[in-house]
Amino acid sequence: MTKLIVTILIVGLILLGDRTLGLCSLNKTQQASFAPVAESSVRDTVRHEGQTRIYWVHVPPAYKQGTNPLPLVIALHGGGGSGQQFESQSKWSEKADQEGFIVVYPDGIQNAGILHLRTWNAGACCGQSASTQQTDDVGFIGKLIDKLTATYRIDPKKVYATGHSNGAMLCYRLACELSDKLAAIAANAGTMQLKTACQPTRIMPILHIHSQLDRNVPYMGGVGTKSINKQWNAPVDSTLTVFAQLAQCKSQKQIVRTTDKYTFYKWTNCVGGTEIQYYLTTDGGHAWPGGQKGARFIGDTPSEAFVNNDIIWQFFKTLSLP
Repeated sequence: MTKLIVTILIVGLILLGDRTLGLCSLNKTQQASFAPVAESSVRDTVRHEGQTRIYWVHVPPAYKQGTNPLPLVIALHGGGGSGQQFESQSKWSEKADQEGFIVVYPDGIQNAGILHLRTWNAGACCGQSASTQQTDDVGFIGKLIDKLTATYRIDPKKVYATGHSNGAMLCYRLACELSDKLAAIAANAGTMQLKTACQPTRIMPILHIHSQLDRNVPYMGGVGTKSINKQWNAPVDSTLTVFAQLAQCKSQKQIVRTTDKYTFYKWTNCVGGTEIQYYLTTDGGHAWPGGQKGARFIGDTPSEAFVNNDIIWQFFKTLSLP
């Protein structure tokens, strides 16, 4: 009986971040005509490998006011979250309205367990999840990019991916396997989980954000004391060193700036001027800095060192595919 009550409570917490807001579905359009602007995020689907995949699109006022193509940010929720939950928690739509870019929040596939949690196949993580089902999330994101660039006025050279936790892990897989479609990635509180060698067609710029207090995915690596499925995680430095070596960076990680709230590192002198950046905060935990605190099942109190979206967009907005 106690186990049943705990299960009901956990499901309730997840649904608080995943409640349906009654938003209308996106109208179908032909490739030659672009979708109109919406005041709020709209739900749509795409079929991939026999599955109906769900995503939510937020279009800023700048889309209606101009004719130039806009950048696209793909925002990937953490394990157990959802697109709607991550939109609310990360506040990416507010930043999109301020800066004039489109943001999409895809849903991970639901697992076969009792709670049907949504996860991403980043190579490993998280228990009975998308990775054990061998879900083709790289193919799904690639197809999603193709559909959105055909449906909206999007600059295909300015498409970026960012994510939290399991979503950050997928960002690293995308950097290895979808580098022809993404200009850059920004990963928060999640390291690379690939079991095979990373062999990108191009080396992209990478930004990583993590907290020293993260007990789900420790920045030093290993198994987090708050980890639900007790998985092993690669250290942040090991993950970023993989890309620094691929980019043939001539210098090691260097401290650019230190405050009482965070340390900012860079790898420099890399091929093609590729930058690899890393912010390590002293506060917060397994959360999105500057975002809202979700249910405890989903995350900790966010860091107050900076607003993640400001740091990430500053990094993204000057970058594009060659």
